This record gives sequence, structure tokens and C-alpha cells, in this order.
Amino acid sequence: MSAPSLLLSAFAPELSGLDREPPAGWVVATSGIGAITAAVETCRLLREHRPSRLLFVGTCGAYDGRLAVGDVLSAARAIATSVEEAEGRAYRPAAEVSRWPATWVLPLPAHDVAVPPAITLTEAGARSLARIAAAEHLELTGVLAACAAAGVPAAAVLGVANRVGPDAHAEWMGENARASALVVAAIRPFLG
Repeated sequence: MSAPSLLLSAFAPELSGLDREPPAGWVVATSGIGAITAAVETCRLLREHRPSRLLFVGTCGAYDGRLAVGDVLSAARAIATSVEEAEGRAYRPAAEVSRWPATWVLPLPAHDVAVPPAITLTEAGARSLARIAAAEHLELTGVLAACAAAGVPAAAVLGVANRVGPDAHAEWMGENARASALVVAAIRPFLG
């Protein structure tokens, strides 16, 4: 029997029903919210299911005009960072790994994704992080780091549900279901 593929999201609503009707050959699961929680749960799921590949789906926020609400992107790299680091008030030890590339490349527009320790609330913070990536997401470094450690090819497809800044949460509340549905429509060709 061949190894299954693993379809993962931070929480069930971002799967737009795929958790209720998993595609043939796919195990569908959630990682939990936040990079550390996602890393731990992804490691557990990789050990339990031994998948041949992993596809993470979810929503994200856009930092600037490179992306608009409703766009769907493939993550080129997940970058652990913070506003403090982007603005030069913090640094990482040279030996620390902070960037993980997607190792399963999908034919979708690819962008780097910043993964700060918490949601960015200010326009100034969004401008600072826009120098590093086009989008913000909270789990992707944990997921890609776990896959890299396990040698499992991984990709991520995200739907832009909001602009990063002071109105982000209200916008995300209004757009996350639509953005998630757009992501599921975009990944259907890869689920066959």
C-alpha cells in the first residue's frame, strides 16, 4: 500500500469541508494555531501517518499591493521574523535557521510568507515586514520546519483574507470563509 498524502490546515474552517469528505489517498488534519503548536502537531502527524507529501492550506494577510484580498498564492518560503527584527531592534544568532523553502513546487503564483510570533496590528509594522515578504501567516514555519526535518516534500497554498494592519481582524472575519473556499478550489487539481 502506498503512503498517503497529508492535507493540513491550522483549524477546520480553513479546510472548507475537505475534513468531512477527504479526497482519496489523503489524510486530512489540523495543526493548531501558532508556529510552535503547528510544529509539534505536524511532527506527530508525520510520525503517525508517514505521508509521501504534505500540503498546508489556510488564510493569510497581505502586507502591501503585491497581493489583494481574494488572491491565492503558493508559499515560496516561510520566514520566521518579527517587526522588532525587521526594524533592527532584535537579531537572530547566525546559526539559527529562520527560513524554510517549500519543497513541493506548485504552479501557482509564489511569494515569501513572514511568520511573526503574533499578528501584526499596525500599518508601520506591515510596512516593515513587507520588506521581507508579501504575506503574513502564523503557522507555516512550524509546518515546513517539521517537514524538512522529516524529509517530507511540502507545499502551502494560502488565500489572502485581509490586509495586515489595525482593521485586519474585522476584515479576516468577513473574508476568511471566501478565501478558504478559493484555496480549496485552487488545490483540487493537486488532490487527484
